[in-house]
Amino acid sequence: MAHDLIIRGGTVIDGTGKDGVRADVAIDGERIVRVGDLTGVDAQRSIDATGKLVTPGFVDLHTHLDAQVGWDPEMRSSSYHGVTTALIGNCGVTFAPVAANNRRYLAELMQAVEDISADAIMDGLPWNWTSYGGYLDAVQSLKPTLNVVGLVGHSSVRFEAMGDRSMDEGVQANDAELARIVALVEESVAEGAVGFSTSRFLGHKVPDGRLTPGTFADLRETEAIQRAVVKAGGAGGLFQAAPDFQSRYETELEMFERGAELGCHVMFSGGAGANGDGGVSRFGEFLDRNNRGGRRVTGICHTRPSGALFGLAKASPFNTPAWNGLMKLPTIADRVASLRDPVARDSLIREAKESGFRVRPDMLHPLGFGDSPNWDLDRKASLAQIADRAGKDAVDVYVERLLESEGREYYNFWMFGGALENQWQYMRMPNCIPMLGDAGAHVGILVDADSPTFLLAELTRNRGVFTLPEAIHKITEQSANVLGLRDRGVVREGWIADLNVIDYEALDTCHPEYVNDFPHGGGRFIVKSKGYIATLVAGHSIIENGEHTGVRPGRVIREFARG
Repeated sequence: MAHDLIIRGGTVIDGTGKDGVRADVAIDGERIVRVGDLTGVDAQRSIDATGKLVTPGFVDLHTHLDAQVGWDPEMRSSSYHGVTTALIGNCGVTFAPVAANNRRYLAELMQAVEDISADAIMDGLPWNWTSYGGYLDAVQSLKPTLNVVGLVGHSSVRFEAMGDRSMDEGVQANDAELARIVALVEESVAEGAVGFSTSRFLGHKVPDGRLTPGTFADLRETEAIQRAVVKAGGAGGLFQAAPDFQSRYETELEMFERGAELGCHVMFSGGAGANGDGGVSRFGEFLDRNNRGGRRVTGICHTRPSGALFGLAKASPFNTPAWNGLMKLPTIADRVASLRDPVARDSLIREAKESGFRVRPDMLHPLGFGDSPNWDLDRKASLAQIADRAGKDAVDVYVERLLESEGREYYNFWMFGGALENQWQYMRMPNCIPMLGDAGAHVGILVDADSPTFLLAELTRNRGVFTLPEAIHKITEQSANVLGLRDRGVVREGWIADLNVIDYEALDTCHPEYVNDFPHGGGRFIVKSKGYIATLVAGHSIIENGEHTGVRPGRVIREFARG
């Protein structure tokens, strides 16, 4: 009897960290049934992987696709980059649990934090739930392309329990409110949340300028939540945090350590700084110590410098009347046309030189407008360096390049991740995973969903920061184990056929593009890829040669390996 599909002749990097081997992979239904030499074995369909890689699908541990899945079930841009399972609900921002009269508040909170309009969120989701389990039901009904795993967020839980005072600095939950918080967390985890998320980051603000609910929660509250996660979901239930390392470094480490001692798998976002080793030694010691005796703490980080994409899409490096007027024009084409007008251009250049850049030109790195972005990892092509070599003012160079590229070029602001050698050492730590794609976040300002492609193409193939088996292991088996995924993350007989077929030499990230495809004409960046011959979810091809097939086999995963 013929197999449904055989991927023939590829080099299988199985996700365990082992070296690749030449093997065929047979799939029946949603599962891998044979791995080996299948010469002469029939299949209803074949994929020729000769000279290509066959890997597990990638697991993205940090996305904000909670709203976007409502109108973009293909879950772009993650699905363009080999991701087959996405964790949503990070940083405490979720849409459940929620009383009917609080829905608008949660939508406005997402707008303030992640740059998606509240109207789009209200109109783009069915809002037919109150509990977290009901929200997961709704996501499944949307037929997502990728598998979805959800965290229940601190903002929704705390607001439900405490109301408006949940955002006031210095206000802690009383006993009754804390009991309500705990009950909501237990209920959400019992209904399928993989765990709980919180943001303590001082940049996440609600529309009135206060910080998101949970930012100032004390360790009494977070410890009670950690106990609730383990009680409802078992040892290994996830406790995710966007921490405040600026003003509460020691407190955050204590929160992580308590969670690990109580049985949570603690996951936090971080990275290396520029001073000394950027904190790598201290974080390494902390992670090593807290991954002994059954305790589990994982750090995740960005793969490349990021922070904002300046240009003619949404973010401008100048804040002057003329530039603000330019950016209010309806389209990028309109803005380019205005720049071409000598009178308007002279006014823009004059104001820019008088006011100066909002960010330093040496931290702005133009991506170019060739076939692939120039990420400038050799640190030789910042706007300041280009201007110095040309003997020109940086403002003049900025405007000239915008015109030359027809407004298609963007400037990557190295707000974080720019201490490259420190960052590479950080992500190489055994208990750190370089997989923080942040898809669905800050959508009109940046896009980092190409994180796995950049990791493999630039850092692994071109720079040798990782060996290929090491890099694949981190974003497949190791990431799957953080979530407690069953039968995913490894190319193995009997396991789910979430797979990638990759032309490794051709693998690359494309230029970011700004599109207006959200409800009510909202804009966002997307970024495509090169080199993905096929991406399979549960045995179905969702991507072929970089384009969606229209098949949407993803499922909401609610059961996890625990203990």
